[in-house]
Amino acid sequence: MSYRIVTWVVGLGVFGLLFSCSSDKEKAQTSEADTLRINYAIRSLWPHDPEAFTQGLLIHNGELYESTGQHGTSWIGVVDINTGKVDKKVVLDKQYFGEGIAILNNKVFQLTWQNKVGFVYDLKTFKKIKEFKFDSFAKEGWGLTHDHVNLIMSDGTDKLHYLDTVTLEVVKSVKVTDESGPVKNLNELEYIEGYVFANVWQTNLILKIDPNSGKVVGRIDLSKLASDARKASPQVDVLNGIAWHPETKSILVTGKNWPNIYILKLEESQKQ
Repeated sequence: MSYRIVTWVVGLGVFGLLFSCSSDKEKAQTSEADTLRINYAIRSLWPHDPEAFTQGLLIHNGELYESTGQHGTSWIGVVDINTGKVDKKVVLDKQYFGEGIAILNNKVFQLTWQNKVGFVYDLKTFKKIKEFKFDSFAKEGWGLTHDHVNLIMSDGTDKLHYLDTVTLEVVKSVKVTDESGPVKNLNELEYIEGYVFANVWQTNLILKIDPNSGKVVGRIDLSKLASDARKASPQVDVLNGIAWHPETKSILVTGKNWPNIYILKLEESQKQ
């Protein structure tokens, strides 16, 4: 079973002292010319299963949930933060490549990649309630989160699709843009205090997006973390995985086959 996350709130202060010396280096990761940069400090790190090809990461009721996508071994599970080991709750049939997950209204919603089908499970029992298709509006299934009303999904394009949680039909789609135009390859998502945070596939960037306009209003460059992960394990893949812990105002990030989960405190100095 998982180790409830509320137990590490005090520990963040200890790790903050240990890692505070690295804060200046991380602030220098992005160009001084980038007015959208969001600086961060590493507060702690936890072990992560290096075999987990991470597609979704979230915290719900003090527990850390993860979903993975691998042919033949895609799963959803609850993570023990002390060991990185996972109590697997759902293992998909071999024909499906799992993608992002979201938890809302006592249900777990899961996307698959190219099958263009999603699944809904009961949160308590993880019994599958139903399936749904998204082939009419989405290119593929990538990331998933929610704004407490609708599900929000990415499909590898520059769009965020909002889905009704009952009918699972698209309510609206929002195009994401930055100062250079449309932003494609939006991947894993997390809704944080009124904004959508998104990994950009095959980059070390997490974007902060205004969900109303689709405009990118902030940018986190995690190149240093990606470099550290590669040094620790040569099998690592891209950055992917964002979870929000509201009690400590901390963001958890990891990547596909990364050996660690990093707990970050954001230091936003730019005006929005």
